[in-house]
Amino acid sequence: MEFTRRNALALGAGALVLAGLPVKGYAAGEAEIEAFTGGAAMADTGVTLTAPEIAENGNTVPIEVDAPGAVEIMVLALGNPTPPVATFKFGKLAASHQASTRIRLAGTQDVVAIAKMADGTFARASSTVKVTIGGCGG
Repeated sequence: MEFTRRNALALGAGALVLAGLPVKGYAAGEAEIEAFTGGAAMADTGVTLTAPEIAENGNTVPIEVDAPGAVEIMVLALGNPTPPVATFKFGKLAASHQASTRIRLAGTQDVVAIAKMADGTFARASSTVKVTIGGCGG
């Protein structure tokens, strides 16, 4: 194969596309999940994550997490430069095991909530939020 200007442009464009993919954010998010759960299996029931389907502004996206029987809940935004968003811990005297807050999202992405239950098991819920104006410099 002869290396032409067209081949050089195609190779350069491909390198730019690969450099722009948020692979590092997803890998960091998976590492955080692994550290939180210790590699344990996660159930798909037991956690309710409420987030808007479409957020007009990524600077303030309201979310609510409810996990009856949880001792700790970790929330991650997998597309953000720093995926961990919040960790909520509940004591033995907590009246309810739910939390609500507003988070920043860089763009359209998955928000994940992982709950550590009192018996040591883990549960997971996720929601995709479409962001029209990014909040983390995007």
